[in-house]
Amino acid sequence: MNATTHLHELGQSLWLDNITRDLLSSGTLQRYCTEFSVTGLTSNPTIFDEAIRNSTAYDEALRGKAREGKAGEQLFFELALEDLKQAAALFGPVHEATGGIDGWVSLEVSPLLANDAGATVEAAKRLHGQAECPNLFIKIPGTPAGVEAIEESIFAGVPVNVTLLFSREHYIASADAYCRGIQRRINAGLSPKIASVASIFVSRWDKAMMDEVSTALRNRLGIAISGQVYRAYRERLASAAWRELADAGALSQRLLWASTGTKDPQLPQSYYIEALAAPDTINTIPEKTLHAFSKEGAVNAVMREDGGDSEIVLGDFAKAGVDTEALAAQLQLEGAQSFTKSWTDLMAVIASKSEQLHRHGSAGG
Repeated sequence: MNATTHLHELGQSLWLDNITRDLLSSGTLQRYCTEFSVTGLTSNPTIFDEAIRNSTAYDEALRGKAREGKAGEQLFFELALEDLKQAAALFGPVHEATGGIDGWVSLEVSPLLANDAGATVEAAKRLHGQAECPNLFIKIPGTPAGVEAIEESIFAGVPVNVTLLFSREHYIASADAYCRGIQRRINAGLSPKIASVASIFVSRWDKAMMDEVSTALRNRLGIAISGQVYRAYRERLASAAWRELADAGALSQRLLWASTGTKDPQLPQSYYIEALAAPDTINTIPEKTLHAFSKEGAVNAVMREDGGDSEIVLGDFAKAGVDTEALAAQLQLEGAQSFTKSWTDLMAVIASKSEQLHRHGSAGG
């Protein structure tokens, strides 16, 4: 049995952490669904920046939209939604068959709004309305301002993928915000069936610690943090407070493992995929990692609901002087800054390409 099929049968959804117009038009995404049990995908500003920069697949659309006077964010979101709606249609049967649990695609609000809760909520509502797509998540970062925006967006009926979560505390804040939004909907007589996922970024912990700890501790922090988060996730699903929401018809906010490609060349590419095998979760996987795992990976164990040895390992990091709470805050800030840089680069490449294509079109005319 293919290792990806094994994970699927275990109850873990495999999503692709990529989208390009070529991926859609070539039939490659469809093939991944068939061969690798891929049932959703995620995108972010970095992915779209690379897709538009390194391909001519968007040139015709860029030329046409620029001719219509569109530019900047408006032009980008139209391009992105064209791609994501096509992918969402591909995952539509899975979404329907699972009652809205699986089969999702994701679009991020502008990272420039990360510290503005009100503007984030307005952007989330606008994009959700513009998409008219039942299986599109709007990605909102789990920053302090983002947590407020998550609750308000869920209350407004917008499905949310909470991104840039790094720790148990980040996860709990996101999950609490989701539950508050759902409870407010129930209190207002609205449907509680608004989906959400909470995305935990894993490998960035180990990248940050690569040259800071002993060989014995290298590449162990991300998985230890994940074990701690997974325990909190399982405890929430078993709690009386959650059962009350579930009995009212609420969907569980699923845990999603993100940043699961390896950053250390010494590691096998399937390292994080194998370590994070767990039912009722999602793993969003870079293309290269997906291929490597399907060929060389194996599901040898399943994550323990009690977190396994994560607290022991985290104790060893504490003894080595690592302040995980401070590092989680730093990683979240760096992640937000990285997405902001990619967003700025993305706007620049759209402006540059639009101008070149317009000039070329005018010269050709």
